[in-house]
Amino acid sequence: MNMDSKTTIEDIKKLIKDHCTARDWDQFHNAKDLSIGIITEASELLEHFRWKNPKEVEEIMHNPKTRLEVSEEMADVLYFLGRLAERYNIDLSEEFFRKMEKNEKKYPVEKAKGSNKKYNEL
Repeated sequence: MNMDSKTTIEDIKKLIKDHCTARDWDQFHNAKDLSIGIITEASELLEHFRWKNPKEVEEIMHNPKTRLEVSEEMADVLYFLGRLAERYNIDLSEEFFRKMEKNEKKYPVEKAKGSNKKYNEL
């Protein structure tokens, strides 16, 4: 079952909000601390791949144990991102699509295809 196709961002934000409200965590969840949480969890995700070559990375992602560890760190990043968006009433879908429009202009296919250069280097 693919839950991504059935779950909305709003569903995730509501679950996070209910979880935090039940624990009276609003007092601890300001933009700074939630941003720190995102970075902390992203760092824990990165630890799985640090100093690994591409073959080792593929092995990590195909091993059920390490894949689960990676996916749990990804979920932690999503949790903090969702909490930040929920606390400050940010519509992530709207912002994502707005940002993708900007990225389309910054990275036109005819210049960016097959390149890893930053937009100001194209």
